[in-house]
Amino acid sequence: MHVGRGAAAANRCDPLIMTKSDQPVIIKKYANRRLYNTGTSTYVTLEDLAAMVKTGDDFVVYDAKTGDDITRSVLTQIIFEQENKEGQNLLPITFLRQLIRFYGDSMQMLVPRYLEVSIDSLTREQEKFRAQMAQAFGVGGFGALEDQVRRNMEMFERTFAMFAPFARRESQAAEAAKDQKPGTDPGSGGGELDTLKRQLEEMQKRLDRISDTEKND
Repeated sequence: MHVGRGAAAANRCDPLIMTKSDQPVIIKKYANRRLYNTGTSTYVTLEDLAAMVKTGDDFVVYDAKTGDDITRSVLTQIIFEQENKEGQNLLPITFLRQLIRFYGDSMQMLVPRYLEVSIDSLTREQEKFRAQMAQAFGVGGFGALEDQVRRNMEMFERTFAMFAPFARRESQAAEAAKDQKPGTDPGSGGGELDTLKRQLEEMQKRLDRISDTEKND
């Protein structure tokens, strides 16, 4: 009986042990940068949050003062911390440089969807890749992984090629509207921009269909 009470007390003190819930755990970040897990009533670290992600425990992080959702920035901090650990680098320098180039680029709106579909495909196939690598003692399995990544890249390169002309034309139309003198008749520019937006929406639907096809294969 005494042991049971001790185990219960230990569980209350462990910031990672909690009852599974359909709702994400609320994490509050205070001005002193401390993170507070409202589910366990304990302070946690970025390492603790990384462990929660790995075990599938969903959470959202709010600024304790403003109430703003800062989950994205905290997850980015976790990635930064993990990348700084020796031997745990996942993000190649060429990838990081290309990612930076996409900020502010006309193709920026496509990048999140591309990354989501790619990582989703990798996640769904990871067990198969692990089995192949285990069977080949860590050699042949990488070939299958590279093939999958290459297929993803080819698919999205085709999609980017479809988007590129419309994105460039929309950018040019926006520049023309910016340079137009106040009070002048915009002419058909607004109609053309609406047409381009409709075309972009159609391309987005096409991208979603390609994604669904990949999932069904």
